[in-house]
Amino acid sequence: MRLISSTLLALTFASIAVAAEDEKPPRPNVVLILADDMGFSDLGCYGGEIETPNLDRLAAGGLRYTQFYNTARCWPSRAAIMTGYYAQQVNRDPARKRPEWAALLPQMLAPAGYHSYHSGKWHIDGPVLAAGFERSYHLDDYDRNFNPNKHKVDDQPLPPVKPGEGYYTTTAIADRAVEWLGGHDAEHRGEPFFLFLAFTSPHFPLQAPAEDVDRYRSKYVAGWDAVREARWRRQRELGLHDAALSDRDPKTIPSWNLPEKELKERIGPGEVGYAVAWDSLTPEQKEFQATKMAIHAAMVDRIDREVGKVLARLEASGVLDDTLILFASDNGASAEQIIRGDGHDPAAAPGSAGSYLSLGPGWSTAANTPFRLHKSWNHEGGVATPLIAHWPAGIKARGELRRAAGHFVDVVPTLLELAGVPAPASFRDQARPPLPGVSLAPTFAADVPLDREAIFFRHEKNRGLRRGDWKIVSAGEGSPWELYDLASDRSETRDLATQHPDKVRELAELWSRLDEEYRKQGASGKE
Repeated sequence: MRLISSTLLALTFASIAVAAEDEKPPRPNVVLILADDMGFSDLGCYGGEIETPNLDRLAAGGLRYTQFYNTARCWPSRAAIMTGYYAQQVNRDPARKRPEWAALLPQMLAPAGYHSYHSGKWHIDGPVLAAGFERSYHLDDYDRNFNPNKHKVDDQPLPPVKPGEGYYTTTAIADRAVEWLGGHDAEHRGEPFFLFLAFTSPHFPLQAPAEDVDRYRSKYVAGWDAVREARWRRQRELGLHDAALSDRDPKTIPSWNLPEKELKERIGPGEVGYAVAWDSLTPEQKEFQATKMAIHAAMVDRIDREVGKVLARLEASGVLDDTLILFASDNGASAEQIIRGDGHDPAAAPGSAGSYLSLGPGWSTAANTPFRLHKSWNHEGGVATPLIAHWPAGIKARGELRRAAGHFVDVVPTLLELAGVPAPASFRDQARPPLPGVSLAPTFAADVPLDREAIFFRHEKNRGLRRGDWKIVSAGEGSPWELYDLASDRSETRDLATQHPDKVRELAELWSRLDEEYRKQGASGKE
């Protein structure tokens, strides 16, 4: 009798295990969408007034992460996303190459049968196809949104785009992505794919089709202080945070910005070099600055419209429900004000191919609401990104928030887990260090914290580290550590360093240890 009961019990547990396995969704297709220099609050679903219905739809049908991080700059963020390591671990800056062991995502997903495609910005060393992508549209000219000089298909140069041909970068990037998805559907239907869709907007220069800009012409006449206040209030209503609105910083700008006097000489009297009070501007400055933000909004709006075309392609192929879509920004909005490319023609219409404008610190502060500082800093304004995750077959939650602290280094372990392949212990006969990130998969089912030692930040001479809800951060060489309790002060308004010197010392020692370890890995190419 006991034998029969034991057998029945074993069969019951086996049936439960099989049922649980059957309920587990199959490995997803993956579409990773990256905006360039977009602020934390620019999307409608993150408190912004810009019209982003397609991305808002993804958020309503999936998850929004409220404490997710990038690296504060474009190329280290791409290194983290594509390798699963911090940029220091893989020796990444624009002039250096990765160690041989630093495989990229397509190379790691290939054993699971994934076909990989790329469209847009690359900013990683080496040719795209050599990294395991099967098709690529590589835009390598970030200074011309209407007529780029340098772009490639499958690593082969294309002719420069001539003025007046109707080209616009965001549209071209999305069109190639749609083309790659169509080709996959025709040639590899039923097989998983990974698409890296990397827009170059709303990075400077501020350029957008006139009809897109026209929709926002009168939207920003109230100025950056009023827009910032309105975004902050909407964020709190949406439950994204309960943080205070940080003070606008009227003095801090990137060291490489053009002096304000030169900006006025080369662009015009409407330009402003600092995030001063809106009411202190002249009427001419207010009109010009409102126009600049209208162009920025148009660029974000156009990203959303083009994402809609990609979603339509996925729906037409019948794979939208089986596709994990992740959307983020490579860093916070930029306070940079420089002129490159063909220069700036003051007589050209703002936003046209002849103009070369940057968003500047006033509007960058608004775009990064409610946080402090901008792209390249390790304060929250530089490193906080929206993250939308949409996967109907694998994420049952609809419109929920996730408060787990995460980082771009988590993308690789997440996708490898979902694909059912382990992180390689070695690559090209070289041992690999352990991945510093963790899988986000547990947060797909519930709003749970992630088990991790810390999140590390270093860019230029800015430093930071988050452990639990404590964060230390410093701005610039020789600057002292600041300390914040992000559980009660996400916008970094109350420096607690003098009240908790032992905590500062503990976290600073951890930062130094990780910094030494990571840089040693990057320099040696070995664990």
